[in-house]
Amino acid sequence: MITPTNTGKKVLVVYYSFSSQTNNLVQALCSGLEKEGVNVVRERLQTIRALRFPIGSIGGTLRMMVETFLRKRQPIEPLTKSAFDHFDLIILAGPTWSYNPSGPVLSLFDRDGSRLFKNKPVLPLISCRGYWRMHWWGLKSLLRRREARVVNLIVFSHPNPEPWRTIGVFLKLAGKVPEKKSWFSSKYRKYGHTTMQVKEARRFGQMIGKDLIQGGANLNQLNFDTAVARP
Repeated sequence: MITPTNTGKKVLVVYYSFSSQTNNLVQALCSGLEKEGVNVVRERLQTIRALRFPIGSIGGTLRMMVETFLRKRQPIEPLTKSAFDHFDLIILAGPTWSYNPSGPVLSLFDRDGSRLFKNKPVLPLISCRGYWRMHWWGLKSLLRRREARVVNLIVFSHPNPEPWRTIGVFLKLAGKVPEKKSWFSSKYRKYGHTTMQVKEARRFGQMIGKDLIQGGANLNQLNFDTAVARP
């Protein structure tokens, strides 16, 4: 096995993952970056109050949907000191919660946003059921208010068709297993992202790594809007 040459480029990946879907994409993306010799620092946001997945009940799921639609914050543990070092790029990754950034990510902006993102190049990564545009508009606004330089956008959406995708995610959050129901499985094959999408995230990581090695001037021209990422 050939060990990649360290290029001296450093990327901070700040992320929150509730159901492991964002985590799967992030680890693949980081693998692609590291394959190109980029030094990756991972900073996973940890909530002070543990959030359980699945939520386990229809009532609890409905309550969470309302709270997240109203952008309720979820307090997070302090970041490590290394998160505030110099980086050539910051990747901010997280799921869409009721059309918005997740509660932990909103808490990050409230507490550390200006210090972490000011004058830094930031590449958001959104993991979502399918409705990501309002999340993106809100996230872009938050970053610009902290004077970040938003260089591009990566979106991965669940590949199942609507309305089955929305119903399936709701049932999964409520503690059900919709993909194992015979009446539902033909429309809803799997919860979350596919193996092909995880491989695509790894390829995106390599694309980013290659551009950073060349100076990072063309990050805004990289094409992440593919049929695999956004089926």
